[in-house]
Amino acid sequence: MSRYLVTGSSGHLGEAQVRTLRARGHEVVGFDVLPGPFTTVVGSVADAEVVRSAVSGVEFVLHAATLHKPHVGSHSQQDFIDVNVSGTLNVLEAAAAAGVRSVVFTSSTSTFGRAMTPAVGEPVAWIDEGVVPQVRNIYGATKVAAEDLCELAARDRGLPVVVLKTSRFFPEADDRDDIRTSFADTNLKVNEFLYRRVELMDVVEAHLLAAEKAPALGFGRYVISAPTPFTRDQAAQLALDAPTVVRTLFPELMARYDEAGWIMFPVLDRVYDSAKAQADLGWKPAHTFAAVADRALATGEWRSELALNVGWKGYHSEPTGVYTG
Repeated sequence: MSRYLVTGSSGHLGEAQVRTLRARGHEVVGFDVLPGPFTTVVGSVADAEVVRSAVSGVEFVLHAATLHKPHVGSHSQQDFIDVNVSGTLNVLEAAAAAGVRSVVFTSSTSTFGRAMTPAVGEPVAWIDEGVVPQVRNIYGATKVAAEDLCELAARDRGLPVVVLKTSRFFPEADDRDDIRTSFADTNLKVNEFLYRRVELMDVVEAHLLAAEKAPALGFGRYVISAPTPFTRDQAAQLALDAPTVVRTLFPELMARYDEAGWIMFPVLDRVYDSAKAQADLGWKPAHTFAAVADRALATGEWRSELALNVGWKGYHSEPTGVYTG
């Protein structure tokens, strides 16, 4: 069995990683600025000395600690630089000095920013690893910078690093007022598995596979999202009439949608394509749109057992909108 460092261990993904690793018999050091049952070292990744101490003796680092997009309204740009950029640099430098086997950095599809919004009348944006980010805010800017630091550490220091650009996996309500009022939450979440969401359990599996594959890869950057059933030649129609495309692919499921009073989004703006991660990492996400829709329609629940155990984290301790913890 191996010894892992998980940063952000009091957070949504970090807790899920610690739970999974411990259940499989691995030793885990949980590191977070907030104390919690899955955190053994309380400190900030912005503190280089604390990071060096936490990295000592570990074989793999899963670096999920971050300020998130919902923090844009509550934290300064300097806060984002301190945690997301300097903090990541601290983790990379400590890992390289300690000779760890690999680092997996959790990034986000939010880094693609404005590249995910096509002009009116254009096909949906097909988002894979070849799309150049066009950052929209300080969150995206700092995650892109951190990704570049990961690549630099791999190229210059010989540190095996894999960057995973994850799509949505949080259980919180959508931050857009019009979407929250137009769709029942479970209906909304299930729809998103077609093009912009991934289940927490599958995200954890991607990270563990990436940690193992990183030494052979040297460096890699991958989109992590549920497998889309769409193909690029459907991009134009998805931007005009998504329900027709989905009904053609899933007639029986859409009949069950109708019975449940569920609705599909009228149009889509982007599709996340995780085929490269599936091929290179051997990642086989179990929670496809069809599987999640079938379960949710039958039981009312779209989340895995792991996601249910982790529960709802939120992002703020005091009222700050829909993401409040």
